[in-house]
Amino acid sequence: MEELFIVAKNASYMVASWCEKTRQDVLCSVADAIESDIDALLSANKEDLDRMDPSNPLYDRLMLTEARLRSIASDMRKVASLPSPLGRILEKRTLPNGLELSKVSVPFGVIGMIYEARPNVTFDVFSLCFKCGNACVMKGGKDADSSNRAAVKLIHSVLEQKGIPTSSVVLLPSTHEATAQLLEAVGYVDLVIPRGGRRLIDFVRDNAKVPCIETGAGVVNTYFDKDGDLEMAKKIVFNAKTRRVSVCNALDCLIVHSERLKDLAELCAPLSEKNVQIVADERAYAALEGNYPLLSHCDEHTFGTEFMDYKMSIKVVDSLEEALSHIRSYGSGHSESIITANCETATAFQMSVDAACVYVNAPTSFTDGGEFGLGAEIGISTQKLGARGPMGLCEITSYKWLIVGNGQTRA
Repeated sequence: MEELFIVAKNASYMVASWCEKTRQDVLCSVADAIESDIDALLSANKEDLDRMDPSNPLYDRLMLTEARLRSIASDMRKVASLPSPLGRILEKRTLPNGLELSKVSVPFGVIGMIYEARPNVTFDVFSLCFKCGNACVMKGGKDADSSNRAAVKLIHSVLEQKGIPTSSVVLLPSTHEATAQLLEAVGYVDLVIPRGGRRLIDFVRDNAKVPCIETGAGVVNTYFDKDGDLEMAKKIVFNAKTRRVSVCNALDCLIVHSERLKDLAELCAPLSEKNVQIVADERAYAALEGNYPLLSHCDEHTFGTEFMDYKMSIKVVDSLEEALSHIRSYGSGHSESIITANCETATAFQMSVDAACVYVNAPTSFTDGGEFGLGAEIGISTQKLGARGPMGLCEITSYKWLIVGNGQTRA
Protein backbone atom coordinates (compact mmCIF):
# COMPACT_ATOMS: atom_id res chain seq x y z
CA MET A 1 0.00 0.00 0.00
CA GLU A 2 2.86 2.38 0.79
CA GLU A 3 4.04 2.12 -2.81
CA LEU A 4 0.65 3.40 -3.97
CA PHE A 5 0.93 6.37 -1.63
CA ILE A 6 4.46 7.13 -2.85
CA VAL A 7 3.52 7.16 -6.53
CA ALA A 8 0.46 9.32 -5.79
CA LYS A 9 2.62 11.80 -3.89
CA ASN A 10 5.13 11.96 -6.74
CA ALA A 11 2.33 12.38 -9.27
CA SER A 12 0.87 15.27 -7.25
CA TYR A 13 3.90 17.41 -8.08
CA MET A 14 3.32 16.87 -11.80
CA VAL A 15 -0.44 17.44 -11.55
CA ALA A 16 0.20 20.78 -9.87
CA SER A 17 2.42 21.92 -12.73
CA TRP A 18 0.01 21.33 -15.63
CA CYS A 19 -1.59 24.26 -17.38
CA GLU A 20 -5.30 25.01 -17.15
CA LYS A 21 -5.88 24.10 -20.81
CA THR A 22 -4.55 20.58 -20.16
CA ARG A 23 -6.87 20.16 -17.18
CA GLN A 24 -9.89 21.27 -19.19
CA ASP A 25 -9.00 18.99 -22.10
CA VAL A 26 -8.57 15.92 -19.87
CA LEU A 27 -11.84 16.50 -17.98
CA CYS A 28 -13.82 16.99 -21.18
CA SER A 29 -12.24 13.85 -22.66
CA VAL A 30 -13.22 11.81 -19.59
CA ALA A 31 -16.76 13.22 -19.85
CA ASP A 32 -16.88 12.10 -23.50
CA ALA A 33 -15.59 8.66 -22.52
CA ILE A 34 -18.33 8.29 -19.88
CA GLU A 35 -20.99 8.86 -22.52
CA SER A 36 -19.23 6.51 -24.95
CA ASP A 37 -18.86 3.70 -22.41
CA ILE A 38 -22.29 3.86 -20.75
CA ASP A 39 -22.99 0.19 -21.43
CA ALA A 40 -19.75 -0.97 -19.80
CA LEU A 41 -20.29 1.25 -16.76
CA LEU A 42 -23.87 0.05 -16.35
CA SER A 43 -22.74 -3.58 -16.68
CA ALA A 44 -20.23 -3.12 -13.86
CA ASN A 45 -22.83 -1.33 -11.77
CA LYS A 46 -25.24 -4.23 -12.30
CA GLU A 47 -22.72 -6.55 -10.65
CA ASP A 48 -22.90 -4.37 -7.55
CA LEU A 49 -26.68 -4.03 -7.67
CA ASP A 50 -27.08 -7.80 -7.94
CA ARG A 51 -25.33 -8.16 -4.59
CA MET A 52 -27.65 -5.71 -2.80
CA ASP A 53 -31.27 -6.18 -1.73
CA PRO A 54 -33.42 -3.76 -3.80
CA SER A 55 -35.39 -2.93 -0.64
CA ASN A 56 -32.23 -1.48 0.93
CA PRO A 57 -32.53 2.36 0.95
CA LEU A 58 -28.89 2.50 -0.24
CA TYR A 59 -29.87 0.67 -3.44
CA ASP A 60 -30.95 3.91 -5.10
CA ARG A 61 -27.70 5.63 -4.11
CA LEU A 62 -25.70 2.73 -5.54
CA MET A 63 -27.62 2.58 -8.80
CA LEU A 64 -26.30 4.18 -11.98
CA THR A 65 -28.57 4.80 -14.95
CA GLU A 66 -27.92 6.22 -18.38
CA ALA A 67 -29.48 9.52 -17.28
CA ARG A 68 -27.32 9.65 -14.16
CA LEU A 69 -24.14 8.90 -16.12
CA ARG A 70 -24.95 11.63 -18.63
CA SER A 71 -25.54 13.98 -15.71
CA ILE A 72 -22.16 13.00 -14.25
CA ALA A 73 -20.53 13.76 -17.61
CA SER A 74 -22.34 17.09 -17.76
CA ASP A 75 -21.17 17.99 -14.25
CA MET A 76 -17.59 17.13 -15.23
CA ARG A 77 -17.79 19.52 -18.18
CA LYS A 78 -19.13 22.20 -15.83
CA VAL A 79 -16.17 21.67 -13.53
CA ALA A 80 -13.82 21.92 -16.52
CA SER A 81 -15.38 25.24 -17.54
CA LEU A 82 -15.19 26.86 -14.11
CA PRO A 83 -12.44 29.42 -13.43
CA SER A 84 -9.28 27.85 -12.10
CA PRO A 85 -9.05 28.01 -8.31
CA LEU A 86 -5.25 28.01 -8.52
CA GLY A 87 -2.98 31.04 -8.51
CA ARG A 88 -5.63 33.35 -7.08
CA ILE A 89 -4.14 36.23 -5.11
CA LEU A 90 -6.11 36.08 -1.88
CA GLU A 91 -4.25 38.93 -0.22
CA LYS A 92 -1.44 41.30 -1.19
CA ARG A 93 0.35 44.02 0.72
CA THR A 94 3.71 45.69 1.25
CA LEU A 95 5.19 45.79 4.76
CA PRO A 96 6.79 48.96 6.21
CA ASN A 97 10.22 47.41 5.57
CA GLY A 98 9.45 47.07 1.85
CA LEU A 99 8.82 43.30 1.74
CA GLU A 100 6.03 42.47 -0.71
CA LEU A 101 3.65 39.74 0.54
CA SER A 102 1.21 37.76 -1.61
CA LYS A 103 -1.12 35.03 -0.34
CA VAL A 104 -1.75 32.69 -3.29
CA SER A 105 -4.02 29.64 -3.67
CA VAL A 106 -2.26 26.32 -4.34
CA PRO A 107 -3.19 22.61 -4.43
CA PHE A 108 -3.31 20.55 -1.24
CA GLY A 109 -1.22 17.82 -2.88
CA VAL A 110 -2.77 14.39 -2.28
CA ILE A 111 -6.38 14.11 -1.18
CA GLY A 112 -7.64 10.82 0.24
CA MET A 113 -11.34 10.05 -0.10
CA ILE A 114 -13.19 7.35 1.85
CA TYR A 115 -16.76 6.74 0.75
CA GLU A 116 -19.49 4.13 0.74
CA ALA A 117 -21.98 2.93 -1.90
CA ARG A 118 -21.75 6.02 -4.09
CA PRO A 119 -20.09 5.30 -7.46
CA ASN A 120 -20.78 8.86 -8.69
CA VAL A 121 -18.34 10.08 -6.04
CA THR A 122 -15.46 8.45 -7.94
CA PHE A 123 -16.00 10.74 -10.91
CA ASP A 124 -16.76 13.80 -8.75
CA VAL A 125 -13.59 13.39 -6.70
CA PHE A 126 -11.45 12.91 -9.78
CA SER A 127 -12.85 15.97 -11.58
CA LEU A 128 -12.54 18.31 -8.60
CA CYS A 129 -9.09 17.10 -7.56
CA PHE A 130 -7.73 17.20 -11.10
CA LYS A 131 -9.09 20.70 -11.71
CA CYS A 132 -7.37 21.84 -8.48
CA GLY A 133 -4.02 20.22 -9.28
CA ASN A 134 -4.38 17.51 -6.64
CA ALA A 135 -3.68 13.79 -6.92
CA CYS A 136 -6.38 11.63 -5.34
CA VAL A 137 -6.33 8.33 -3.47
CA MET A 138 -9.82 6.84 -3.27
CA LYS A 139 -11.11 4.07 -1.08
CA GLY A 140 -14.66 3.11 -1.99
CA GLY A 141 -17.00 0.71 -0.23
CA LYS A 142 -17.23 -2.94 -1.16
CA ASP A 143 -20.87 -2.48 -2.22
CA ALA A 144 -19.73 -0.34 -5.17
CA ASP A 145 -16.38 -1.99 -5.91
CA SER A 146 -17.18 -3.14 -9.46
CA SER A 147 -18.59 0.28 -10.37
CA ASN A 148 -15.62 2.14 -8.88
CA ARG A 149 -13.08 -0.06 -10.65
CA ALA A 150 -14.84 0.44 -13.99
CA ALA A 151 -14.84 4.20 -13.42
CA VAL A 152 -11.14 4.37 -12.56
CA LYS A 153 -10.28 2.09 -15.50
CA LEU A 154 -12.05 4.56 -17.78
CA ILE A 155 -10.24 7.54 -16.21
CA HIS A 156 -6.88 5.79 -16.51
CA SER A 157 -7.46 5.02 -20.18
CA VAL A 158 -7.98 8.71 -20.92
CA LEU A 159 -4.95 9.73 -18.85
CA GLU A 160 -2.79 7.23 -20.75
CA GLN A 161 -4.01 8.64 -24.08
CA LYS A 162 -3.03 12.12 -22.90
CA GLY A 163 0.39 11.01 -21.62
CA ILE A 164 -0.50 11.75 -18.02
CA PRO A 165 0.59 9.40 -15.19
CA THR A 166 -2.29 7.22 -14.04
CA SER A 167 -0.76 7.29 -10.55
CA SER A 168 -2.43 10.68 -10.08
CA VAL A 169 -5.68 8.73 -9.57
CA VAL A 170 -5.38 5.74 -7.22
CA LEU A 171 -8.18 3.38 -6.16
CA LEU A 172 -7.36 1.32 -3.07
CA PRO A 173 -8.83 -2.13 -2.32
CA SER A 174 -12.27 -1.97 -0.70
CA THR A 175 -11.01 -3.41 2.59
CA HIS A 176 -10.89 -2.19 6.18
CA GLU A 177 -7.13 -2.62 6.08
CA ALA A 178 -6.88 -0.15 3.20
CA THR A 179 -8.90 2.39 5.19
CA ALA A 180 -6.60 2.02 8.19
CA GLN A 181 -3.45 2.48 6.11
CA LEU A 182 -4.88 5.51 4.32
CA LEU A 183 -5.66 7.15 7.66
CA GLU A 184 -2.05 6.57 8.74
CA ALA A 185 -0.39 7.76 5.50
CA VAL A 186 1.43 10.65 7.16
CA GLY A 187 3.84 12.33 4.74
CA TYR A 188 2.00 11.01 1.69
CA VAL A 189 -1.62 12.12 2.05
CA ASP A 190 -2.26 15.78 2.85
CA LEU A 191 -5.99 15.60 3.60
CA VAL A 192 -8.55 12.82 4.00
CA ILE A 193 -12.30 13.31 3.56
CA PRO A 194 -14.88 10.71 4.65
CA ARG A 195 -18.21 10.71 2.85
CA GLY A 196 -20.87 8.43 4.24
CA GLY A 197 -22.84 7.67 7.38
CA ARG A 198 -22.14 8.69 10.94
CA ARG A 199 -20.25 5.48 11.80
CA LEU A 200 -17.78 5.99 8.94
CA ILE A 201 -17.26 9.66 9.73
CA ASP A 202 -16.75 9.01 13.43
CA PHE A 203 -14.27 6.21 12.67
CA VAL A 204 -12.22 8.43 10.34
CA ARG A 205 -12.22 11.37 12.77
CA ASP A 206 -11.22 9.18 15.72
CA ASN A 207 -8.48 7.23 13.92
CA ALA A 208 -6.95 9.54 11.31
CA LYS A 209 -3.34 10.58 11.77
CA VAL A 210 -3.55 12.80 8.71
CA PRO A 211 -5.76 15.94 8.70
CA CYS A 212 -9.42 15.21 7.95
CA ILE A 213 -12.63 17.10 7.22
CA GLU A 214 -15.92 15.73 8.56
CA THR A 215 -18.64 15.55 5.93
CA GLY A 216 -21.96 14.02 5.16
CA ALA A 217 -23.89 12.90 8.22
CA GLY A 218 -27.12 14.85 8.20
CA VAL A 219 -29.85 14.81 10.84
CA VAL A 220 -32.05 17.35 9.08
CA ASN A 221 -34.99 19.25 10.58
CA THR A 222 -37.68 21.48 9.07
CA TYR A 223 -39.75 23.78 11.30
CA PHE A 224 -43.33 24.59 10.24
CA ASP A 225 -43.95 27.87 12.02
CA LYS A 226 -47.31 29.20 13.19
CA ASP A 227 -47.09 31.77 10.36
CA GLY A 228 -46.12 29.27 7.65
CA ASP A 229 -48.07 28.84 4.42
CA LEU A 230 -49.69 25.38 4.34
CA GLU A 231 -49.58 24.84 0.57
CA MET A 232 -45.94 25.86 0.47
CA ALA A 233 -45.18 23.60 3.43
CA LYS A 234 -46.76 20.57 1.74
CA LYS A 235 -44.48 20.96 -1.29
CA ILE A 236 -41.35 21.64 0.75
CA VAL A 237 -41.80 18.77 3.19
CA PHE A 238 -42.68 16.30 0.43
CA ASN A 239 -39.64 17.27 -1.64
CA ALA A 240 -37.24 17.33 1.30
CA LYS A 241 -38.34 13.89 2.51
CA THR A 242 -39.04 11.91 -0.65
CA ARG A 243 -36.82 13.27 -3.43
CA ARG A 244 -34.01 10.87 -2.49
CA VAL A 245 -34.26 9.36 0.96
CA SER A 246 -30.74 7.93 1.09
CA VAL A 247 -28.87 11.23 0.74
CA CYS A 248 -27.63 13.40 3.61
CA ASN A 249 -29.86 16.40 2.84
CA ALA A 250 -33.10 14.39 3.19
CA LEU A 251 -35.54 15.49 5.90
CA ASP A 252 -35.52 13.46 9.12
CA CYS A 253 -37.66 15.44 11.56
CA LEU A 254 -40.59 17.78 10.98
CA ILE A 255 -41.01 20.26 13.83
CA VAL A 256 -44.53 21.73 14.01
CA HIS A 257 -45.80 24.69 16.01
CA SER A 258 -48.70 23.61 18.21
CA GLU A 259 -50.99 26.24 16.64
CA ARG A 260 -50.68 24.31 13.34
CA LEU A 261 -51.70 20.90 14.65
CA LYS A 262 -55.05 21.34 12.94
CA ASP A 263 -53.19 21.39 9.60
CA LEU A 264 -50.89 18.46 10.31
CA ALA A 265 -53.00 15.77 8.61
CA GLU A 266 -53.25 17.81 5.41
CA LEU A 267 -49.56 18.68 5.57
CA CYS A 268 -48.57 15.00 5.81
CA ALA A 269 -51.12 13.62 3.35
CA PRO A 270 -48.81 13.75 0.27
CA LEU A 271 -46.22 11.65 2.14
CA SER A 272 -48.58 8.68 2.19
CA GLU A 273 -48.24 8.48 -1.61
CA LYS A 274 -44.63 7.37 -1.03
CA ASN A 275 -45.50 5.18 1.99
CA VAL A 276 -43.50 7.34 4.35
CA GLN A 277 -43.62 6.01 7.91
CA ILE A 278 -44.23 8.71 10.52
CA VAL A 279 -42.93 8.36 14.06
CA ALA A 280 -44.72 11.00 16.13
CA ASP A 281 -44.67 12.45 19.62
CA GLU A 282 -47.88 12.36 21.67
CA ARG A 283 -49.50 15.53 20.34
CA ALA A 284 -48.62 14.81 16.72
CA TYR A 285 -49.83 11.21 17.08
CA ALA A 286 -53.18 12.41 18.43
CA ALA A 287 -53.56 14.82 15.50
CA LEU A 288 -52.73 12.15 12.91
CA GLU A 289 -54.43 9.12 14.41
CA GLY A 290 -57.05 7.91 11.95
CA ASN A 291 -55.83 10.45 9.38
CA TYR A 292 -52.49 8.91 8.36
CA PRO A 293 -51.96 5.22 7.53
CA LEU A 294 -48.34 4.57 8.60
CA LEU A 295 -48.15 6.00 12.11
CA SER A 296 -46.31 4.98 15.26
CA HIS A 297 -45.21 6.46 18.59
CA CYS A 298 -41.74 7.88 19.05
CA ASP A 299 -39.30 6.67 21.72
CA GLU A 300 -36.07 7.95 23.27
CA HIS A 301 -34.08 6.98 20.16
CA THR A 302 -36.32 8.64 17.56
CA PHE A 303 -35.00 12.18 17.47
CA GLY A 304 -31.41 12.62 16.31
CA THR A 305 -31.71 9.65 13.93
CA GLU A 306 -30.67 9.97 10.29
CA PHE A 307 -33.25 7.60 8.82
CA MET A 308 -31.98 7.36 5.20
CA ASP A 309 -35.32 5.69 4.44
CA TYR A 310 -38.98 6.49 3.83
CA LYS A 311 -39.35 7.37 7.49
CA MET A 312 -39.74 10.67 9.34
CA SER A 313 -40.28 11.86 12.91
CA ILE A 314 -42.55 14.70 14.07
CA LYS A 315 -42.01 16.92 17.10
CA VAL A 316 -44.60 19.47 18.29
CA VAL A 317 -43.37 22.68 19.96
CA ASP A 318 -45.04 25.75 21.45
CA SER A 319 -42.57 28.41 20.33
CA LEU A 320 -39.67 29.27 18.06
CA GLU A 321 -37.35 29.01 21.06
CA GLU A 322 -38.47 25.43 21.68
CA ALA A 323 -37.91 24.57 18.02
CA LEU A 324 -34.40 26.04 18.19
CA SER A 325 -33.71 24.06 21.37
CA HIS A 326 -34.77 20.83 19.66
CA ILE A 327 -32.45 21.53 16.72
CA ARG A 328 -29.55 22.29 19.06
CA SER A 329 -30.13 19.00 20.86
CA TYR A 330 -30.66 16.72 17.87
CA GLY A 331 -29.37 18.41 14.71
CA SER A 332 -26.00 17.53 13.17
CA GLY A 333 -25.02 20.96 11.84
CA HIS A 334 -25.79 19.98 8.25
CA SER A 335 -28.99 21.65 6.94
CA GLU A 336 -32.04 23.13 8.68
CA SER A 337 -35.12 24.89 7.31
CA ILE A 338 -38.02 27.05 8.48
CA ILE A 339 -41.34 27.60 6.73
CA THR A 340 -42.79 30.96 7.75
CA ALA A 341 -44.27 34.17 6.36
CA ASN A 342 -42.92 36.16 9.31
CA CYS A 343 -39.69 37.93 8.32
CA GLU A 344 -38.60 38.54 11.90
CA THR A 345 -39.06 34.87 12.76
CA ALA A 346 -37.16 33.84 9.63
CA THR A 347 -34.24 36.12 10.48
CA ALA A 348 -34.15 34.93 14.08
CA PHE A 349 -34.11 31.31 12.89
CA GLN A 350 -31.28 31.84 10.42
CA MET A 351 -29.17 33.76 12.93
CA SER A 352 -29.76 31.28 15.77
CA VAL A 353 -29.41 27.92 14.03
CA ASP A 354 -25.87 26.55 14.07
CA ALA A 355 -25.67 24.65 10.78
CA ALA A 356 -23.74 24.82 7.53
CA CYS A 357 -26.89 25.59 5.50
CA VAL A 358 -29.98 27.33 6.92
CA TYR A 359 -33.05 27.72 4.69
CA VAL A 360 -36.17 29.89 4.74
CA ASN A 361 -39.16 28.61 2.75
CA ALA A 362 -37.12 26.11 0.74
CA PRO A 363 -36.35 22.39 1.11
CA THR A 364 -33.01 21.15 2.38
CA SER A 365 -32.72 19.03 -0.77
CA PHE A 366 -30.92 22.01 -2.33
CA THR A 367 -27.83 21.40 -0.17
CA ASP A 368 -25.67 20.14 -3.00
CA GLY A 369 -22.54 21.39 -4.73
CA GLY A 370 -24.13 21.24 -8.18
CA GLU A 371 -27.19 23.18 -7.01
CA PHE A 372 -24.93 25.80 -5.41
CA GLY A 373 -23.14 26.34 -8.73
CA LEU A 374 -19.95 24.57 -7.70
CA GLY A 375 -20.09 22.13 -10.64
CA ALA A 376 -19.87 19.15 -8.29
CA GLU A 377 -18.97 18.54 -4.68
CA ILE A 378 -16.40 16.47 -2.88
CA GLY A 379 -18.56 16.45 0.23
CA ILE A 380 -20.61 18.62 2.60
CA SER A 381 -18.62 19.73 5.61
CA THR A 382 -20.41 19.95 8.94
CA GLN A 383 -17.43 21.33 10.83
CA LYS A 384 -16.40 24.95 11.32
CA LEU A 385 -12.62 24.95 10.95
CA GLY A 386 -11.93 25.54 7.26
CA ALA A 387 -14.54 24.48 4.74
CA ARG A 388 -18.23 24.40 5.75
CA GLY A 389 -21.18 23.23 3.66
CA PRO A 390 -20.86 21.95 0.07
CA MET A 391 -17.18 21.74 -0.84
CA GLY A 392 -16.21 22.62 -4.40
CA LEU A 393 -12.98 23.70 -6.04
CA CYS A 394 -11.96 26.54 -3.72
CA GLU A 395 -12.53 24.41 -0.63
CA ILE A 396 -9.94 21.80 -1.69
CA THR A 397 -7.12 24.25 -2.27
CA SER A 398 -4.69 25.62 0.29
CA TYR A 399 -2.50 28.69 0.06
CA LYS A 400 1.05 29.79 0.56
CA TRP A 401 2.74 33.14 1.16
CA LEU A 402 5.08 34.50 -1.51
CA ILE A 403 7.53 37.12 -0.24
CA VAL A 404 9.71 39.34 -2.43
CA GLY A 405 12.45 41.45 -0.89
CA ASN A 406 15.32 43.67 -1.93
CA GLY A 407 18.02 42.71 0.51
CA GLN A 408 16.14 43.49 3.73
CA THR A 409 17.38 41.83 6.92
CA ARG A 410 15.59 41.41 10.23
CA ALA A 411 16.90 43.28 13.27
